Amino acid sequence: MNLDGVLFFPITPFTGSGEVDAALLKEHVASRLDHAPGAVFAACGTGEFHALSVAEVGTVVSAAVSAAGGRTPVLGGTGGPLGHALGCAKVAADAGAEGLLVLPPYLVNAPADGLVRYVETIAEATELPLIVYHRANAQLSPATVTRLAANPRVIGFKDGVGDIGTTQLVVLAVRDAGRDDFLFFNGLLTAELTQAAFRAIGVPLYSSAVFAMAPEIANGFFVAYTAGDDVRREELLRGFYRPLVALRDQVPGYAVSLIKAGVRQGGLPVGGVRAPLVDPTPEHEAALADLLARGRELL
Repeated sequence: MNLDGVLFFPITPFTGSGEVDAALLKEHVASRLDHAPGAVFAACGTGEFHALSVAEVGTVVSAAVSAAGGRTPVLGGTGGPLGHALGCAKVAADAGAEGLLVLPPYLVNAPADGLVRYVETIAEATELPLIVYHRANAQLSPATVTRLAANPRVIGFKDGVGDIGTTQLVVLAVRDAGRDDFLFFNGLLTAELTQAAFRAIGVPLYSSAVFAMAPEIANGFFVAYTAGDDVRREELLRGFYRPLVALRDQVPGYAVSLIKAGVRQGGLPVGGVRAPLVDPTPEHEAALADLLARGRELL
């Protein structure tokens, strides 16, 4: 799978009665396609995977596939309780997804053998390629990732921990095992802040939640990043991303809530976030609006 461009993680819109709004999701995804995302990751972290039922994951992925119209790959989220993960894998495949991002299992801590078996069980239930997400209670050692990479349908590793040393060892181990086609992603919150460091260790791809609410800012950063224009990249970090991270860190869950608020501020009535997340306060929404305006001025 060739993913060339900013990786787009859409939000999941909800109606006033709390249901997934598939029509509005299609509009959200379609409105970003002219900004050339490298792929669409539907029903994942920014899309509130934690709060979606299996059926809703199918609805979200189906809407994203329909909106993308073959212009860019669409991948779906799976994970959590094993039964839920298997259900999500099935509905994503039925909806036309081209791959899956495997989020951590539910709550339990497990040894390496158990984590491998978790991923392998999902792989056995679907023909879709899998990207494993290294974070929380699914932290994967270089040896574990190498074991998973022995399965040709496991095609990537997304780091959500931020231990540069461990991730470097993962990259080296997988390359030494002969998987030159394996994909490596920076999946930290507001990944633009750390992407220069990840690029230096062989991790060229990154998630961009900002793309969902302000694709022009996300692409401005991506162009500077890929061109090696560190002056321009650092200007955007100082003027937009650093204050965004400061605002994000004021309340747990704002990594999702602020993005959804930014989409609303852009004119799409996508509703609020589901529990246990909370929507930004009016003060924080105003600060976000100022930040978005500042980011666009920098362009």
